[in-house]
Amino acid sequence: MSVVARQGFKYSIIGYMGFLLGTISAIFIFPNDFEFYGKLRYILPSAEFLVPFVVMGISYSNVKFFHTVEKDGKEQNMLSLSLLVVFINFIIFLLIFFILPYLYPKFRYTEAWKAKEIILPMVLILSFCTIFNKYTSNYKRIVVSNIFDNLFPKIANLGAFCLFFYFTLSQNIAFAFFFGMFSLMLFGYIYYTNKLKKINLDFSTDYFKKNNFWKEFFNYSFFGFLGTFGNYLAINSLMIGEFMGMEENGIYAVLYALISLISIPQLGLFNVSAPIISKNLADGDMEGLDRFHKKTSLSLYFLGAVLFSCIMVGFPFLTHFMPKNGVMLREYEPVIWIWGSAVLVDLATGFNGNIISLSKYYKFNIVVMLLLAGLTISLNLYFIKNTDLKLIGIALSTAISLTTYNVIKIIFNYVMFKVSPLTIEMIFVSIICTLAITVAIVLPNFNNNFINLLYKPFVVLLLIFIGNYFTKVFPIEDYLNKNFLKSVFKFK
Repeated sequence: MSVVARQGFKYSIIGYMGFLLGTISAIFIFPNDFEFYGKLRYILPSAEFLVPFVVMGISYSNVKFFHTVEKDGKEQNMLSLSLLVVFINFIIFLLIFFILPYLYPKFRYTEAWKAKEIILPMVLILSFCTIFNKYTSNYKRIVVSNIFDNLFPKIANLGAFCLFFYFTLSQNIAFAFFFGMFSLMLFGYIYYTNKLKKINLDFSTDYFKKNNFWKEFFNYSFFGFLGTFGNYLAINSLMIGEFMGMEENGIYAVLYALISLISIPQLGLFNVSAPIISKNLADGDMEGLDRFHKKTSLSLYFLGAVLFSCIMVGFPFLTHFMPKNGVMLREYEPVIWIWGSAVLVDLATGFNGNIISLSKYYKFNIVVMLLLAGLTISLNLYFIKNTDLKLIGIALSTAISLTTYNVIKIIFNYVMFKVSPLTIEMIFVSIICTLAITVAIVLPNFNNNFINLLYKPFVVLLLIFIGNYFTKVFPIEDYLNKNFLKSVFKFK
């Protein structure tokens, strides 16, 4: 496990930097104006939600068939035609978008229609970026792509917000900066791709017509397209912005930044685990896969539970150090409890989805992804229209759909592969963390909120460490030693 942990850390350094930038901004800067931040957080997820309808899974085929076309010297032909098809798809998408108001007049009153001047160009730029991202991954160069994907969006959000709030410039100027960062990202991708291997545009279709290769290419693309609908975060942002307002969307985005802290142990891990999963599946070593699955899932769950426990006891005091709107976040504290618990369940299931994706049953992943999207949309609509729970309802919707999604995958993997992420140790982890949270909450508070912010999480960490010392559910000593820390910072 330590090898996987070290490799995951090295792979994710840029991701951590972007994560830290986004989280610090969300806690200390964006709460100054939830409404404007909500607009920013509506534009990007809306564009991301629409991108699959333009890309149509072609980016996945650029990975799947790369080595085949590279042997024939046609990788530039594949890239060129992929970009051309994406552009044609975008033109068709535009026609449908502008015809839609005539078929459904209420569409003119949606936030998506009002922000179309920036959302639609964003869709085209992000679609091209998606193609270049997958294409360059074939050369096993991931650091630059990681910079584009993790840092640029964070800088775009932070820069646009600061221009509007701190420099009191107009929204249009702030949006122009926001859009400019993604335009720069596209030019960066083009430059980097050209640096890896000079781009020679080749729009000939002869190679793809040979042996009906285009059919295989587009069939795989279509299944990739169907598998992109499980982005419940984009769905939530879109629906909150449309039905509740931009202020609530801003609050939701800040709460998400806090909750995503729980997922830190997950960053980069699945990418380095994939070769191990593939080898176990190829060798038919289900016992080895089951052991690896359980070990990894327990590690993710334990580390996530520790972070979740600290957030739970520290959040009420953290809000006192946020800008004036921090009190609004305190009102939505149940969102963190509900949504955070769902994220913990997700961590406990480990790389369930990766096992399915890397097996011959990969199409089943598409089915459950569609289920996740459908369930999220349906439950969101129910809670929005039939209750007054607002963001708490969205949290419940997310928790129900995400947990259902994970339970289905657990059952499927157990039936098909006889592997499961669940262990008895997870129950002990849950008991230890619950007791630690309870003790920290009932202990008296000091008059100084900064002391409380440090003291309560420290009590939690101390109690968890003591509980783990006696139960031995997680080998902390494997991680808190000189050799491990030295190996982490060796970049060979």
